[in-house]
Amino acid sequence: MRILLLGEFSRLHNTLKEGLETLGHEVVLVNNGDGFKNYSADFSIRAHFFTSPFGTLIRKAWHRLFRVDLALFEHGLRCWRLIDKLQGFDIVQCINEKPIQTLPVLEHYLLQKIIRQNKHCFLLSCGVDAINLPYLLAQKDRYSILTPYFENPKTTAQEYDFMWDYQTPEHQKIHRLLMTHCHGIIASDLDYVAPLLNHPKYLGLIPNPINTQKNSYTPPVLGEKVVIFLGINSGNYHVKGIRFFEKALQEIQSRWANQTEIIITRDVPYATYHAHFHRAHLLLDQIYAFDQGYNALEAMAQGKVVFTGAEQEFLTHYGVQANEVAINALPDVDYLVKQMEAFIQHPEKIIEVSERAQAFIRQHHDHIHIAKTYCQRWESVT
Repeated sequence: MRILLLGEFSRLHNTLKEGLETLGHEVVLVNNGDGFKNYSADFSIRAHFFTSPFGTLIRKAWHRLFRVDLALFEHGLRCWRLIDKLQGFDIVQCINEKPIQTLPVLEHYLLQKIIRQNKHCFLLSCGVDAINLPYLLAQKDRYSILTPYFENPKTTAQEYDFMWDYQTPEHQKIHRLLMTHCHGIIASDLDYVAPLLNHPKYLGLIPNPINTQKNSYTPPVLGEKVVIFLGINSGNYHVKGIRFFEKALQEIQSRWANQTEIIITRDVPYATYHAHFHRAHLLLDQIYAFDQGYNALEAMAQGKVVFTGAEQEFLTHYGVQANEVAINALPDVDYLVKQMEAFIQHPEKIIEVSERAQAFIRQHHDHIHIAKTYCQRWESVT
């Protein structure tokens, strides 16, 4: 098959491409690199002019006057220039409802064009969209990524501004286009399942693909200190619950300075981020999640002990025990400190969880197996 993967957030599409190509499919990946993360693409639609020093001056002035981000316009312009190359595919899969990440009128026009000139379109539920946002706002689960907003809307409001775009008439038009023409919606992890359960186009959950060859397992080397790594993305500081990790690390530093090494980065490219976490024994990922995100899964594949979403729903779905493959991170500083101390006081536990974590990834997230599952799911409705 010829497959077009449109958009990228977390290397999901990059890794799916690797699996699909191993199976013999022709795959083209189009994305804007997702900001500072700088993910790779076959055709990049990254903004260059409006992120250059001179272009940034124009961009800021324009935004101040008209509240329009010209970098988003540039994403759309670069995609439009590629439009003739984005045709003749058997499958088009969008990373979410805004895969191009341009202005709404351009997003709608380009998606409409891409859908018309290709055979079958599919949509991932990966991040916030027009389906799961109302579910999150209804507070049906015991917590969610919106919990920090509900608890302190004044402090966190700016970080959540982008989410309200999914409620606008402009985006609802995009949503209706995709709901009319896409052949199915696939959830990328358990956090996206509940809002889709009764949707007529829901095709089920397919776990995130992880390239276990690139993310090969390295048994942890225990030394005098336990290395703890926290990589901060300022854009989702509250969404990920980073403040709880920071407070817990302050407590760990005061109690266990001689037994631990703490590494904290902020807004570094994907390659730099990974260079740092290779040294880590414990990796702190996110708080407000029931399942693991992409960074957590890659770290688990490499044998890190990851503090992330590992709620009872996850344990039940995969048939694992609490703390067996990952540490369920909760918005509770004392709890987080206690969990970290267990590994500082008994470093042999790091090896035990490390071995189980990488085995879990190989069993449930291997990118070639996941690529086969995607093909089966696409073919089931085409």
